[in-house]
Amino acid sequence: MTFEALCRQLVRAPFQRCEEAFDRVFGGRHNPLRHLGALGLFLLWIIVGSGLYLYIVLDTGVAQVYSSIGHLTEREWYFGGILRSLHRYASDGFMLAMALHLVREFAYGRYTGFRFYSWITGVPLIWLAFVSGIGGYWIVWDQLAQFSATSTAELLDWLPIFSEPSARNFLAPDSINDRLFTLLVFIHLGVPILLLAALWAHVHRIAHVDHLPSGKLMRGTAATLLVLALIKPATSDAPANLAVVPAETRLDWFILFLHPLTDLTSPAVVWSALFALTALLCALPFLGRRQPAPVATVDPANCNGCTRCQVDCPYAAITMASHPTRPGYRIAVVDDALCASCGICAGSCPSSTPFRSQERLVTGIDMPQLPLNALRAELEAKVAGLSGEVRVVVFGCAHGAGAEALNAPDTAAITLICAGMLPPSFVEYALRTGAHGVMVASCRHGGCDYRLGERWTLERLSRQREPQLRGRIPAERLAAVFVSGNDDAALAAAVDDFKNRLRSLPAAGEPLQPYLRRTAHHA
Repeated sequence: MTFEALCRQLVRAPFQRCEEAFDRVFGGRHNPLRHLGALGLFLLWIIVGSGLYLYIVLDTGVAQVYSSIGHLTEREWYFGGILRSLHRYASDGFMLAMALHLVREFAYGRYTGFRFYSWITGVPLIWLAFVSGIGGYWIVWDQLAQFSATSTAELLDWLPIFSEPSARNFLAPDSINDRLFTLLVFIHLGVPILLLAALWAHVHRIAHVDHLPSGKLMRGTAATLLVLALIKPATSDAPANLAVVPAETRLDWFILFLHPLTDLTSPAVVWSALFALTALLCALPFLGRRQPAPVATVDPANCNGCTRCQVDCPYAAITMASHPTRPGYRIAVVDDALCASCGICAGSCPSSTPFRSQERLVTGIDMPQLPLNALRAELEAKVAGLSGEVRVVVFGCAHGAGAEALNAPDTAAITLICAGMLPPSFVEYALRTGAHGVMVASCRHGGCDYRLGERWTLERLSRQREPQLRGRIPAERLAAVFVSGNDDAALAAAVDDFKNRLRSLPAAGEPLQPYLRRTAHHA
């Protein structure tokens, strides 16, 4: 195991335990640790909305800004003061969500291959967020702003970018004027615009982006921020006075932690650490490069240009082009650099049905490492070998709980690249070839290694998404379970419970009408 992989394992284990603990409280759909990106965007919109109001009502002159924001906080606390506090706490929450999102993606190794672009474009977001956050504290121009401004100026002076030390601008009261505050407001408004542009670049190669978390998670987050705003409202320190060094300030450790770090060490140490950390984040995709898996392949003779694979692809790796041999038709084209090798596209293809009367099942789009023809053959062989009162087929996920350990005389376990790879017609095929029940085991909501596998699986099986399970399949013979990747015991318990339910059915020992595949071989 490489040092990089060891570090990931050390971070992943506690993070995964925290996620599972939160699942028990919130459920996978509303678990904030599983939706940190969407939660960060929600917090950013709170910051933008409250910030625009504050910009409109505040006077930004050096002599007026302090009294203006004081009036807003104290006299209009019921609205303006609450908005100021929401602006403050949402900013801290955004920093926390961004840091946890970074740690989570690192822990799960999501920074190489098709994820390289999203990782690299995420690095500048860290710098932009801190520049905007630190600049926002200056606008209040209280003693905390004075402390932050002078500390930042001393930090910047270490870099050879100014002809004269910038700290001189904060040596005397008359060195600060309205033009400086106009510049600060411009920076504090301009940098978030760059941040939004960088966020667009960060996610534009990802399909079906969760721009907002679930309604319950949004309401819970907003309520938490509101409670904080009421219990501990954001207030200003004493007015800034450059003739006096601030003796004590209330530091925001989420945004301004660099200042005490600089005091404890030196600007050289801080800049060296920042540049080294940035370089490490940029180098990680190259340090942790792994052997790429085979990408999806398209068979022109079986692709009818229906666009389902393009719509369902989690990483926008599929586009449509003119068919090379059928004028007027389109064909799917796979971008090798973006393909996640998840197989979700194979599960969405209408030609991916095992009922096709072919000796060799060839689909419009398929995965070379696990073609659907091999999946059909494995299913037929394992179902034929089942025995017992109740015979069950379990389709598992390679990134989820271990399904292979469930293989038994009455249980056939088949592992897929991703649960989203399973065409719903395979469920019916298993029932018609001798199984009494079929269970599909997927990752928890928000826990899919390919983002959308568990979502598409649930929607297809519940007949909400094409290709969907046909209505003739009895609901009691099908089960879907969503478990964490290391919770093998929960999957085994779910299978046992499913078998018990099947035994209680009146016709438990009677599978659906058998289906005989007509092929040239059988002829």
